[in-house]
Amino acid sequence: MWKIGNIEIDGKVVLAPMAGVTSVGYRNFMIPFGVSVAYTEMISDMGLIYDNEETLSYLPMEKSSVPIGVQLFGHEPECIANAAIICEKKSHYFDFFDINMGCPVPKVTKVGSGSALMQYPKKCGDIIRALKKVTSKPITAKIRLSYENGNYNFLEVIEELEKAGVDAIAIHPRTRSEYYGGQPHYDLVKDLRSKMTVPLIISGNIFTLQDAINAIEITGADAVMVARGGMGNPILVKQIDEYFKNGGNVLPSSIKEKIDYAIQLADFLIEEKGEINAMRIYRGIVTTFFNGIPKGKPLKKRLSMELVDRESLIRILDDFKKEMNIE
Repeated sequence: MWKIGNIEIDGKVVLAPMAGVTSVGYRNFMIPFGVSVAYTEMISDMGLIYDNEETLSYLPMEKSSVPIGVQLFGHEPECIANAAIICEKKSHYFDFFDINMGCPVPKVTKVGSGSALMQYPKKCGDIIRALKKVTSKPITAKIRLSYENGNYNFLEVIEELEKAGVDAIAIHPRTRSEYYGGQPHYDLVKDLRSKMTVPLIISGNIFTLQDAINAIEITGADAVMVARGGMGNPILVKQIDEYFKNGGNVLPSSIKEKIDYAIQLADFLIEEKGEINAMRIYRGIVTTFFNGIPKGKPLKKRLSMELVDRESLIRILDDFKKEMNIE
């Protein structure tokens, strides 16, 4: 058990915020596997301030079974604080705020947001201070090692965030320049939790149970953040959760289970977004269920090219089951 502010967290698995992925349908699908904390997709402070309809749609509008964080991005403390006020007026179904200080995507960093904030440690602290003035909800931040390679200033950023009253910090041990390439620098964050006064969530290349065990052992983190590794492989969350709660072992999913999970997630997304919109988005997600399986390549090609509605999904998967003699 650990805490984000006054919120008790029962579990080691945090579902990462992923743009275009972690909508309410995806969260509702993943949580039963053992997610203990989840986030919204990244939400623009200015989108909220300008009352943008699409931006507002990212706010949670139903109660979740686990704590939910609204992840905001921006670069001016006052604007982020104003956006937080709007969030609380528009939604009563989230538990804390998270500030994105780690996104490496150019359209975010070129305006000074995301990991561009890592260049200005004091400003990072000022954002937390501004939020603390307008909300009683806990506040977390997601950071990287630094903006550019070599200039690793994450400890300075962490110190500023802690002085400002942040309630937990997630770190992805790559620089902005590295995006998601190469290997995360876990050597640079060894025993990081012992140098901090708030809970640490560790992120970066968590694709197997052993990856999660290693990340927590190296850093001393309170929890591990699952992102791309859980897409199409929700059993990874269950494996991590079961290991850290009970020391148990959960077997990988069979191909039949992967097919069943793919249909389940489709249904969650259809319920959320409507069939046509859901399937348009799902083309970029569904193929991940079939990475590394026999004859998976032609199946993935069909899904990415032919998927238009639920009926087409079932037809493609039924054809594959017949080909593979799966009952």
